[in-house]
Amino acid sequence: MNNLPTIDISAFLKEDIGAGDLTALIISSSQEASATVVTREGMICCGQAWFDAVFEQLDANVKITWHCAEGDWVDAGAVLCELQGLARPLLTGERTALNLLQTLAATATQAHFYAQAVLGTGCKVLDTRKTIPGLRDAQKYAVVCGGCHNHRVGLYDGILIKENHIMAAGSIALAVERAKVIGSILLEVEVESMDELAQALEAKPTRIMLDNFSLDALRTAVELVNGRVELEASGNITLDNIRSVAETGVDYISIGALTKSVQAVDLSMRIDLEEE
Repeated sequence: MNNLPTIDISAFLKEDIGAGDLTALIISSSQEASATVVTREGMICCGQAWFDAVFEQLDANVKITWHCAEGDWVDAGAVLCELQGLARPLLTGERTALNLLQTLAATATQAHFYAQAVLGTGCKVLDTRKTIPGLRDAQKYAVVCGGCHNHRVGLYDGILIKENHIMAAGSIALAVERAKVIGSILLEVEVESMDELAQALEAKPTRIMLDNFSLDALRTAVELVNGRVELEASGNITLDNIRSVAETGVDYISIGALTKSVQAVDLSMRIDLEEE
């Protein structure tokens, strides 16, 4: 998910506009306008392509000039971009464009803080499937934009055997055995105890997720595994303790909060009408 995903903005616009923007009709169809988008808080800029796509679909003649690059840190009060074009499409697209930009920027900013927290440890911070419905690919892109990494994108590009899968299969060994027949680049098993870790090691997956292990237990697991498979820590990990978790020697840390707990960045778009 390092590359820009395919962007289809139509569903987002339909949700807001429906049969048409009634309020915009009070403005003359020939009225020209300019606009500026400002951030009220520090953030990683992310989502420019989604923002642009909104106005491209409404009116391809709207001109957008960005004053920062995708992935840049920008301080509070900075002008992110300027727009020029007909007033109606600027007004109609404002909310949808800002909603997307503020959500993706928030995701990238959250990822930035987590990536900075483990800098120098060699540990990679991963996202999860706990994403906002309809924004899976966009948020996965934003995570990378902010400096973290993607876990599997969905159920189709990796195998993650969790507690309920193990219960249904009968054992860790049987679950992994059946998964190997299916084949996948990623074959991961979630374990919740040292006994389950030993069983998973015997089954030889490509990665083992250590769910809610204490720091001492993580250190013991790293020593026991000794590089034979990749280890991923998960569960109750925050910005306050992620550095300590990374320093245990695990290869990965997965954080649902990268995508599920983001608070939209505070953005403002001010539109100025031009004299006709």
